[in-house]
Amino acid sequence: MKKFLVPVILNFLVTSSVALASSPLKVVYPPTNHQTSAEKIFFIGTAPPNGQVLINGKPINRSRSGHFAPSFPLQLGENIFTITHQGQKLEIKVTRVSNQPEIPQGLAFAKGSLTPAADIARLPGELVCFSAVASPNASVSVKLANQTVALLPQPQQAQLPTNLAALTGQNQPTTQSSVGTYQGCTTLLQPGSSVNGLVVSDAGKEIELGQPQFQLTINGKTITQPGTGKITILSPAQLPVAEVVADAGVARTGPSTDFSRLTPLPKGTRATVTGKEGEWFRLDYGAWINSQETRILPGSVPPRTFIRSVGYRRVPGATEMRFPLQTPVPVSVEQGEKTFTLTLYNTNAQTDIIRLDDDPLISRLDWQQTASGEVKYTFNLKKAQQWGYKLRYDGTTLVLALRHAPDIKQNRRKPLSGIKILLDPGHGGKESGASGPNGYLEKDVNLAVSRLLREELLKLGANVVMTREDDRDVSLPERQAIINREEPAISISIHYNSLPDNGDAENTKGVGTFWYNTQAHSLAVFMHNYLVGKLGRPSYGVFWNNLALTRPATAPSVLLELGFMSNPNEFEWVTDTQEQKKLAKALGEGITQWFKSVK
Repeated sequence: MKKFLVPVILNFLVTSSVALASSPLKVVYPPTNHQTSAEKIFFIGTAPPNGQVLINGKPINRSRSGHFAPSFPLQLGENIFTITHQGQKLEIKVTRVSNQPEIPQGLAFAKGSLTPAADIARLPGELVCFSAVASPNASVSVKLANQTVALLPQPQQAQLPTNLAALTGQNQPTTQSSVGTYQGCTTLLQPGSSVNGLVVSDAGKEIELGQPQFQLTINGKTITQPGTGKITILSPAQLPVAEVVADAGVARTGPSTDFSRLTPLPKGTRATVTGKEGEWFRLDYGAWINSQETRILPGSVPPRTFIRSVGYRRVPGATEMRFPLQTPVPVSVEQGEKTFTLTLYNTNAQTDIIRLDDDPLISRLDWQQTASGEVKYTFNLKKAQQWGYKLRYDGTTLVLALRHAPDIKQNRRKPLSGIKILLDPGHGGKESGASGPNGYLEKDVNLAVSRLLREELLKLGANVVMTREDDRDVSLPERQAIINREEPAISISIHYNSLPDNGDAENTKGVGTFWYNTQAHSLAVFMHNYLVGKLGRPSYGVFWNNLALTRPATAPSVLLELGFMSNPNEFEWVTDTQEQKKLAKALGEGITQWFKSVK
């Protein structure tokens, strides 16, 4: 899985006559030059099992082979840890940085605190908010064009944990001091208003209001500082039209990668740009997309379309639905229990006829105009398990391919006969993944177990495809492309786990399973429960997670975290070759049983 171990400030001082490279006392985490905002840190390492390992004079627990992963609290600033074992000594420095803004002393704004920090563009009448950090008891305001906005001190508010906090069970909000934080909002000028001699007109061009000027007054002294982002008012009559040029444009709920993903937009999708923030465009149906995945179509009018007949045809292994449109428009997908729902935006129905024969997958197709410019198609399915889908534009016709169930042959000796299964050994090449206490890398154990699993699946009759068969670099987009090209019945990504700094590496262990698209949920839960029960392994949990190898919609795709590299005791199980063979056999049996359960 993604390596959660992030960089920290680390200094090693070897005080014995033995060089560090040959020293049997080894610490593999924290790495060199690491900073963390976490309240604690764990140390992953190993030493010969004889004798004690002391950290700051206190003995620590170790596994049978001598591995360790204790956690220690951190104070703000530098933290020095001395690790000793039988005359050898390592000194490690970890620097904890504050995640609170630093309040400046005197007449100054905190560095980087003025927002908006990037250029933004909004429609007339929209709300725009400003913020700054300065000394308490100051007077703060913003001037923008002919408006002055007072920024007022803010009360305490909840600070949300990061998404990674769900992996440690510590995902509760905490109270954050807002001392020195000033905020205020205003609405941009309405059509007909004038600014700098220009009239905000529905028929006019966009108007650049420039950079907001932040003003700070303390004890009668005043400074003015420009913001880093310019603000522009868009003209509703001349909004730009963007076309998606990426194969699958990443649509999000907000203007950064911190925001959640929505249904990817097929290449060729067109939408009106109703807002801008930095390099992000807000599209007319509410999603945001990075401008680098689009191109502007000069002179285009806002894309709108009617839809009349809906076509249908069978292709090998799938049912293909064709939606003829006047222009490619944004779409979204929602999978439910025995339903598949496709929503078309900027679309109004003139539909009187749809052809759908008795289909092996679909029992009925319903549609409704849920709102002006929004048409929803609901496919009622004959079985709960869905096997993947593809969306694309063929010219201006939207093509949806719903995959059929694989042909599961009645072969007792080879129950997976004819079924294509994709295995993805995580990481590889320069991407090493997590590290065990002795430096053994996740990428290597991922590949070893994947090879063993391939042998088991081949014995069961499966056709097995691997994203890598040796230690090489394979990017995440390349892995996704292999899944989309190969169209396996299922895709399984093999990984081993680690934790963020705040995690309890010494005690956290077990099997974790990750899924994203609804069609993969059954496979994820079944495999998780099977491995936990068959092997008697601890359960770390089943997670919905937006991971690159769970996102492919072409097939049910899951990611398995088969144990923790960071847990000293579980690491011994992870690296035991006999246990790896048992694990591969259990995985093969679990996959076989799942296919039987969904026939």
